[in-house]
Amino acid sequence: MRAVVVSQWGGPEVLTETEVDRPEPGLGEILVRVHAAGVNPVDWKTRASGALVEWDRVPVVGWDVSGVVEAVGPGVTLYRPGDEVYGMPRFPRQAGGYAEYVTAPARHFAPKPASLDHVQAAALPLAALTAWQALVDTAGITAGQRVLVHAAAGGVGHLAVQIAKARGAYVIGTASAAKHGVLRGLGADELVDYRTEDFAEAVSDVDVVLDALGGEVAERSLRVLKPGGHLVTLPGPDVPAAADGVRASFVVVEPDLRGLEEITALVEQGLLKPLVETVLPLEQAAKAHEIGEQGRTTGKIVLTVA
Repeated sequence: MRAVVVSQWGGPEVLTETEVDRPEPGLGEILVRVHAAGVNPVDWKTRASGALVEWDRVPVVGWDVSGVVEAVGPGVTLYRPGDEVYGMPRFPRQAGGYAEYVTAPARHFAPKPASLDHVQAAALPLAALTAWQALVDTAGITAGQRVLVHAAAGGVGHLAVQIAKARGAYVIGTASAAKHGVLRGLGADELVDYRTEDFAEAVSDVDVVLDALGGEVAERSLRVLKPGGHLVTLPGPDVPAAADGVRASFVVVEPDLRGLEEITALVEQGLLKPLVETVLPLEQAAKAHEIGEQGRTTGKIVLTVA
């Protein structure tokens, strides 16, 4: 099968399309023919150094996939060949999403939302599960709370805005002014242009902050929280020391059938839609990484495979 492998750790140019052996589903696993693969910051971060991930002998990046079940392994009753599925299999182990086929435990996938095509569905799993597990499972946001989403126009951010809004929160986002119109269309109640305003001065009395940036942004985010507030940070385990009365947590996204089912429900209710800014064929994975690393993408980048 075709796959994009990492020839050595480094820049986008190390991504090479080649032929590799097609995997076979093991006990409790399914084989999925990939129609589209989402591109995420973790893809280029791990491509650059090999850190964070448990790699197979042939390193193939990518975790977001949408496709069709080709075969099922022994013991699988959840799916059968021909079913359309999407998911974020195996993370943080290698899934090999930049390929024609992937295998993983059946419950790392969910039925694809019927209202989405494969490109749209492939944009969802990793980013939407990250937002869901941070905001709902970890912070437990409720109706009426004030939620601040940093990098609100990014892959995780634009979905977090919608998830928080669907939960009844008052949503504040940080983004460049050029992206404010898009974010208002997604439901953001208040927006801060990080290029011209200091969010720590413009925002206060926040219940939950979702931080996708880390560093000094995470540190300053503690200042906008009300007593009992919760900072959830994504970039790494170096969580800033929280003051009395507020909490700070680091979240690593996990494969999650229940979470995907909740995300599917929001999609089918018209409360959640992925924004796909760039679609490229699998053989242009290096270009996708070049674009992504510029940090200017609104929503997601997706590779078409089948």
